Amino acid sequence: PNSGFPPHPHADMEIVTYVRDGAITHQDSLGNTGRTGAGDVQVMSAGSGIRHAEYNLEPETTRIFQIWIAPGARGGDPAWGARPFPRGARAGRFVPLASGRPGDPEARAIRADARVLGATRKAGETAEYELDVRWGYLAAARGAIEVNGVEVGMRDGAAIRDEAVVRVTATEDAEVVLVDAA
Repeated sequence: PNSGFPPHPHADMEIVTYVRDGAITHQDSLGNTGRTGAGDVQVMSAGSGIRHAEYNLEPETTRIFQIWIAPGARGGDPAWGARPFPRGARAGRFVPLASGRPGDPEARAIRADARVLGATRKAGETAEYELDVRWGYLAAARGAIEVNGVEVGMRDGAAIRDEAVVRVTATEDAEVVLVDAA
């Protein structure tokens, strides 16, 4: 609570921050500023270089997943943006939160052949996602799940490879983040 990271530089990285609990406040050298609350996503394309600060200005603890993805090409103009993704909209299915792929107009854009998805599941619900020939990384932000029959608890991660379909079953009410990358 009431702490954070002072201004520091980044370049050539796509940084997706998924806020699990609380809120994070962003400030950067482009003049962007914004607060991203629980269940929402902020995306920073560091491009040729950006300085930014991240603070928890709230009186309660903030918990985040921060996902770093190498961009498809070096350089470019840096950018930042945030988008609310109400938990109810993700009920029972995966919704693209950040994406560098065509066909994901509602997602925050990233400069990589990758997609970060979010979903919520009620206990007993199952949903599937096709990975094709890619690899994935899945984490339970809240609750417990089974991924293709393997138990995954809250804050646990599952690296997924050589699986055409990822089948996620909630063993208790759960919130899930999935990274699908080339």
